[in-house]
Amino acid sequence: MTINEIQDELISDFELFDDWESKYEYIIDLGKQFPPLEEQFKTEDNIIKGCQSRVWLNAYMDGDLLKFEADSDAIIVRGLVSMLVKVLSGHTPEEIANTDLYFMERIGLHQHLAQTRSNGLASMLKQMRAYGVAFQAKSENVAN
Repeated sequence: MTINEIQDELISDFELFDDWESKYEYIIDLGKQFPPLEEQFKTEDNIIKGCQSRVWLNAYMDGDLLKFEADSDAIIVRGLVSMLVKVLSGHTPEEIANTDLYFMERIGLHQHLAQTRSNGLASMLKQMRAYGVAFQAKSENVAN
């Protein structure tokens, strides 16, 4: 699936809920279902700066695709990062670096998250895009 197809699927999932309490419960469920990050990757280097909770992000190349694994010590944040991983993981670094992520706005996350969580979500996305740019540059250097 493309990044936009995955975003559209997430938007459809959230449209099933009538109120924000139900949507929060869904985000918490996503966090509970999200596989934990292996302890070896829960390092200072993998902590995302700018998050109130602790969030770890591990990025690696699998062939031509950039993959992400993540975790958080806060269940709702774990749900939020799981959505970003679902949307962005398994695509090329170029796609990740250049994609227009619209699902957060369409779901209404920014209007319903506390400012600190909204800032943390932006920090997670910024770090994932930075990995996209870095791995894209690395692959271009190898090709030259």
